Amino acid sequence: MAVRAVRGAVQLERDTAEHMDEQVSELLTAVLARNGLGTEDLISIWFTATPDLHSDFPAAAARKLGITDVPLICAQELDIDGAMPRVVRLLAHIESDRPRAEITHVYLGAAASLRKDIAQ
Repeated sequence: MAVRAVRGAVQLERDTAEHMDEQVSELLTAVLARNGLGTEDLISIWFTATPDLHSDFPAAAARKLGITDVPLICAQELDIDGAMPRVVRLLAHIESDRPRAEITHVYLGAAASLRKDIAQ
């Protein structure tokens, strides 16, 4: 079993705790489903949020999904002029037998434009 990394992002329409919970849950669910993963395959997840998001921690959505025994951390994304606003990104470390080239990175909605080279 190899350690792999999978990336993802979603742009929120508004900065509310309910909307963040909904969007981050959708992102996490898609990452797991598209890679054939269960929560037991997760090693850790690193979340970042753009500086304009203040309503909640993205990791709170993971806990609500039942991801309770996986190390999670949140950080603030760099504040770059012209960057897409209201974006939550994740980097999940996983255990998987899939080759690196078969890992599916998930960029939902408008966030797909962030990484056109790997967005699915």
